[in-house]
Amino acid sequence: QVQLVESGGGLVQTGGSLRLSCAASGVTLGDDYTIGWFRQAPGKEREGLSCISSDDGSTYVEDSVKGRFTISRDNAKNTLYLQMNSLKPEDTAVYYCAAARSNPYYNVRGYDYWGQGTQVTVSS
Repeated sequence: QVQLVESGGGLVQTGGSLRLSCAASGVTLGDDYTIGWFRQAPGKEREGLSCISSDDGSTYVEDSVKGRFTISRDNAKNTLYLQMNSLKPEDTAVYYCAAARSNPYYNVRGYDYWGQGTQVTVSS
């Protein structure tokens, strides 16, 4: 049984930082899975932020967070991370990690497994 569990969300002021974690079980993140971070703000669609490709391990970062968010993984801990710096109020959302057996990049429908999400709130 595959399980992804996010943690690390919370309330932070504008300009602050958070590091999100996604602990995986039932799937090895270092194997043939594309893994990524997404977020969904109230009334908006879920959007992709960053992913690590299963093809060659390349990382991709969406333009709106490039330079502020960094994706990484620790294969020994089977955990995915998202370091978020210089946070803005518009970053407020529920953040999700996901894993895909294929390589869907930011295509939400292409992901097979999802965590339950962790709330990030950035106050102005």
